[in-house]
Amino acid sequence: MTKVASSRWRAFRAAAFYVTATLLVAVWLLPLVIGVFTSLKSMDEIMANPVMWKPPKALRFENFGEAWNRAGMGRYIVNTFIVTIPSVAGALAVSSLAAFALAFYRFRLNKAVLVLFVAGMLVPFQMLMIPVFRMSNGLGIDDSFGGLILFHISFQLGFCTFFLRNFMKQIPYSQIEAPRIDGASDFTIYARIIMPLALPSIAALAVLEFTWIWNDLLWSLVLLRSDAIKTVTLGLANMQGEFITTYNLTAAGSILAAIAPVAVFLAFQRYFIEGLTMGADKG
Repeated sequence: MTKVASSRWRAFRAAAFYVTATLLVAVWLLPLVIGVFTSLKSMDEIMANPVMWKPPKALRFENFGEAWNRAGMGRYIVNTFIVTIPSVAGALAVSSLAAFALAFYRFRLNKAVLVLFVAGMLVPFQMLMIPVFRMSNGLGIDDSFGGLILFHISFQLGFCTFFLRNFMKQIPYSQIEAPRIDGASDFTIYARIIMPLALPSIAALAVLEFTWIWNDLLWSLVLLRSDAIKTVTLGLANMQGEFITTYNLTAAGSILAAIAPVAVFLAFQRYFIEGLTMGADKG
């Protein structure tokens, strides 16, 4: 193959790649575009024109205000913050302690405990709905923020511990031995040496956990009944009527609900990428 032909082939492959990538991104963004257009339309326009991806004739930004006030999205979003922030903080605090022990303590059941954490990740949550409901009802913690937060922390411990333990295993053991010889306690080593080194992985994990817990519907549906403490996913589900659905308000509420996870990702984007790629070049 001549240099000219080779150059043309590379240019063709590059053009094909960019065209394919652009089409994939466009297809991926299509539901978001439809949601934005729907949120800015009136119900009359939605029912009159079945073409969902057609831009609105008149922009109705008041749909967001109605979703926030009349549909109660403001209260649901506040409730979700009340649940999500303590759940993420609790899961990271407990799992980082467990990961520290599994990464640096040498005891006979170390691998067995790690397998127990990993096994908990493999159990489908749907199988636990009835046991969790009966347990929470028996303990009197159902239909409360505290009960939901407790179960979120419990069910996220397996993945968080596994994730942080694998990262901490990359830290040289000398980082533990040297301060221990100097008389530092294990908690001091954990708080002042290991946690600062693990900050990128913790930030990446925090973004994932925030998104998962924020978007959770299953445990909110199982454990919450009172409308005053329902989370944003239950609030969106409540907007689906039996005979008619206000599609524009539901779309507006969905966009309002997505702002917080997107903002968290953008705020911690650098740490998120660094935490996920750290150690990828090591054998």
